[in-house]
Amino acid sequence: MHERMLAGDLYRADAEIAAGVDRGAELCERHAALARTDPDGATAALRELLGSMGDDVWIRPPLKVDYGSNIHIGDRTWVNYGLVALDPVAITIGDDVLIGPNVQLLTPTHPIDPVLRRAKWEAAEPITIGDNVWLGGGVIVCPGVTIGENAVIGAGSVVVKDVPANAVAVGNPARVVRIVGEGEGRPDPDAGLQ
Repeated sequence: MHERMLAGDLYRADAEIAAGVDRGAELCERHAALARTDPDGATAALRELLGSMGDDVWIRPPLKVDYGSNIHIGDRTWVNYGLVALDPVAITIGDDVLIGPNVQLLTPTHPIDPVLRRAKWEAAEPITIGDNVWLGGGVIVCPGVTIGENAVIGAGSVVVKDVPANAVAVGNPARVVRIVGEGEGRPDPDAGLQ
């Protein structure tokens, strides 16, 4: 069943899958317990929990995952309180991503057919968050979604389909309301910081 789960096929939870969930919960609890008193220990717990994690990543607890091992986070990403990242399959988060409080990254799906659903079959579709994306507080990203680099998702939005690079998307369901382009009179990001 574990191999079926990772492949995105229909699966049912079994003892191996349950053990992975228990491991994820234990490491999330360890990270939370160490975050204030032992930042190095908290980082070590995250490195043990996650499939991969870049440099200068900060995740404020509580963090909730299914397994953790299917989550991959790039460099310099910052995650605020209360991330829920359900990862039967891959969740890939790029470099320099900002994730607001109470964001949900949800890869699991359940059959529309009530007989299969009652029989506890489920599946999952991966989520990809590009570099330099900002997910506002309370954003929900649904299974199978890719959010392109530099995109901004407004607070409280529910993302049910892909969002292109450089887009600003808001609402439920999230809709692109703007594309941020070059030459918009952007200020120098380093101005006044000398």
